[in-house]
Amino acid sequence: MNEITIIGLGASDLDQLPLGIYKKLKAAEHLYVRTEQHPVLQELKSEGLTWTSFDTIYEENDQFEKVYEEIVQTLLKLATETSVTYAVPGHPLVAEQTVQLLIEAERKGNAHIRIEGGQSFLDPIFAALRIDPIEGFQLLDGTSFKRDDVQMGSHVLIGQVYDAFSASEVKLTLMEKYPDDYEVTIVTAAGSAQEKLTKVPLYKLDHVMELDNLTTLYVPPIQEQEKRLKEWQTLRQIVAHLRGPNGCPWDKEQTHVTLKKYAVEEVYELLQAIDEEDDDHIVEELGDVLLQVFLHAQIGEDSGYFSMEDVLSSISDKMIRRHPHVFGEVTANSTEDVMRNWQQIKAEEKDRDEESLLDGELRSDSSLLTSFNYQKKVAKVGFDWPDVSGAWDKFTEELAEWKEELQSGTKETQVDELGDVLFTIVNLARFYGISPEQAMVQANQKFKRRFQFIESSVKKGKGNFSDYDLEELDSFWNEAKRLER
Repeated sequence: MNEITIIGLGASDLDQLPLGIYKKLKAAEHLYVRTEQHPVLQELKSEGLTWTSFDTIYEENDQFEKVYEEIVQTLLKLATETSVTYAVPGHPLVAEQTVQLLIEAERKGNAHIRIEGGQSFLDPIFAALRIDPIEGFQLLDGTSFKRDDVQMGSHVLIGQVYDAFSASEVKLTLMEKYPDDYEVTIVTAAGSAQEKLTKVPLYKLDHVMELDNLTTLYVPPIQEQEKRLKEWQTLRQIVAHLRGPNGCPWDKEQTHVTLKKYAVEEVYELLQAIDEEDDDHIVEELGDVLLQVFLHAQIGEDSGYFSMEDVLSSISDKMIRRHPHVFGEVTANSTEDVMRNWQQIKAEEKDRDEESLLDGELRSDSSLLTSFNYQKKVAKVGFDWPDVSGAWDKFTEELAEWKEELQSGTKETQVDELGDVLFTIVNLARFYGISPEQAMVQANQKFKRRFQFIESSVKKGKGNFSDYDLEELDSFWNEAKRLER
């Protein structure tokens, strides 16, 4: 196995190339270059330097991953016959995927490599832009970065933007977080005599960007909090400030217990927005639900018991653990397989020492949900009617018993029998796959909507409820029903 010597060509022209690297290039017997589109090579060409370029591989492939893999496979094959020198733009260890693949091959025992120096493009870019990297910066690959990789409060440098298509993809990704007209800087040939800085609004990026191996895009940090509202950490900072020393008195007083009712209200309002199929309203209500999560996480952090990181770790771990068909080796070919695996994993997670199957199913804010959960739980161990007819018979039986108690029973027995009737209605809902909680929410919403129509009709008419008898009010109710159809 012969050695592959990797040399960095630096960030600009020949003047910035270290003397030692220059000598190694001149002395190389078998020189291969990732691309000959570099000013150092063009200058050395006049001195008689020759090489073999991999530019043709770029032309034959439409994906950079395939280009890099083919280059590395070619180098590994060449190294079985002789030692070779491989030259790349910049520094070999900065934003150079082929070098990373060669390092991986070395770890597996399939290559022997030596990495020589070369000026990284970072130093001249920092100088050209007059920025201090200690303030925080990101170096991202323009061919693969995602929206969530970008930190808006940092200096962001994006390399590997080779063509109009990749420039367009970079622009669209950035516009998911930054304003369309946000000013960015195109840095070309930093540190050389041809150094050029071009400032453009983000939306024009792919129209004016000069594309070559010496081009880097710079996105300056956004310092103003109100302009970084699309980042998770901004909401976290806002909530922390609200509960901080100079925050809001109401927010500082809240506890897990006092916020319970708001969590329920916000979820119901979200369900209503979903029923209305109003996307803007859904966005707003999802934000309100998310605020509750952040508030509870901040309370946990303030008290020293847990933080948002613990919340994220818990749910992420659970999702990975309960989806072995996605993140593991388990096979699930249908929704039924998924649910079966899910329930099995849930059962394995539960404490083996639980006193009752119903432990953990109580929902203190909703008796309907508690009843629904209890009945689902016991049904899984066979305590259930074979089919829905048994549930209907039980409902008829309990309704008769309630009527009987209404005739001759005490208030206590009447309440007790009414509970049995409601319990059997919940059971019927379960058999038909209907959420009793959602049914009750919708019934309340419908009643409110129709009664508000009655109120409006009374105001437009005689003005007072006392001026109408029940039959007249009922006619308004029927009119409201008709208008809804």
